[in-house]
Amino acid sequence: MSASSSVTAFEDDVQRTESLYIEEDPNLPYRTLNNNAVIDEFTQETATGTIIKRTVSQATGHEVDYKLVTFEIGDPENPKNWSKLYKWYCTMLIALVCFVVAFASAVVTADIVGVSEEFGVSDEVSLLSITLFVIGFGVGPMVFAEVLGRKIIYVTTLGVAVIFIIPCALAKNIGTLLVCRLIDEIAFSAPMTLVGGSLADLWRKEERGVPMAAFSAAPFLGPAIGPLVGGFISDHFGWRWLYWVMLMLAGAVYLLMTFTVPETYAPTLLSRRAAKLRAKTGDSAYVTEHEIDKRPFGERIQIFMIRPFQLLFRELIVFLISLYMSVLYGLLYMFFVAYPIVFQEGKGFSASNTGLMFIPLAIGVVASAVCSPMINKHYLKLRSKHGEKPPPELRLIPMMCSCWFIPIGLFIFAWTSYPSLSWWGPAIGGFPVGF
Repeated sequence: MSASSSVTAFEDDVQRTESLYIEEDPNLPYRTLNNNAVIDEFTQETATGTIIKRTVSQATGHEVDYKLVTFEIGDPENPKNWSKLYKWYCTMLIALVCFVVAFASAVVTADIVGVSEEFGVSDEVSLLSITLFVIGFGVGPMVFAEVLGRKIIYVTTLGVAVIFIIPCALAKNIGTLLVCRLIDEIAFSAPMTLVGGSLADLWRKEERGVPMAAFSAAPFLGPAIGPLVGGFISDHFGWRWLYWVMLMLAGAVYLLMTFTVPETYAPTLLSRRAAKLRAKTGDSAYVTEHEIDKRPFGERIQIFMIRPFQLLFRELIVFLISLYMSVLYGLLYMFFVAYPIVFQEGKGFSASNTGLMFIPLAIGVVASAVCSPMINKHYLKLRSKHGEKPPPELRLIPMMCSCWFIPIGLFIFAWTSYPSLSWWGPAIGGFPVGF
């Protein structure tokens, strides 16, 4: 086959890829790239490390050949080709960041009374330190875009979050505490926003089940461990030390994320490679789709801001799962108020002993994560029956089975929480909820 016919055949493949991409995304009118983007550039490895794309220059009106930079086959710079050990290190560190965020949201519940007494406010006002923190979970994901890459967002937002823990610990009034808690969570929400993309950067589709389970356990394990640790700290050192401990933990994770986890976002990595190739060869044809996308940067940022709302309100499955998750998270945070009422007021427990009652909840979360390899194995078995494009609903099967544990746990907790009954009943009720 001649060189010209090879190029022609390759261009035909590229055009088929483009049309396939457009067909498969009819519900997303706003894309990261333009409608004719060659998505294989960011998702596939090629033998030469480039894809030839012919387009018309807006400046001259003439046809121009671009060399879209890709990862090469087996490319060591492709995060998916990193060693499994290092990918698991990055995954667990990202999950640890999520754990710290959830831990920070819940650890302060151990001594709400101490805040109320020192600042002379009601418990309801003190509880706003939790409410505002959780509100940040919803605000942050609508703010942080991935245009510049993942690491810059991790480093800057986590840095802001760590800094604003300090005024919480030193607060002289309730206003300072509440404002800084809100800023903290808006910044802390970045890992919750980016972690799914980071795991997609690191793991291939068939490998993601277990890593996603590790991440999914972290946001629920953190709120379970927070009151447990916070109870002992507040009993012995007071409520301000809850924030100092939070600062030490968050600071350590921030340093690890900054200095040991590199950039994983393919468009950013390939943009850097294209810049090196242009500098090395003097050939300006080495580019990425991001670089030849003529839309202004502000317009692209706006697209990122709009997309979450499009997915939420135009994709029924996204809306329903979001609604379901919001109910679950709401129930989890209601436990932070219910446990002190049941165990401290009803049974006379100390804050530290009340924190121990969260252990069954934490065990339930861990137990569900332990089941994830078996669940992923079952998914792969079902996936093999559908070829390369299994229906995404296959991922819902574990949730369809496990969702019944929620009302079972709530039923046990509600009917065993009377002061005259043993503490075992409401404590054990947390296990199925956590699971």
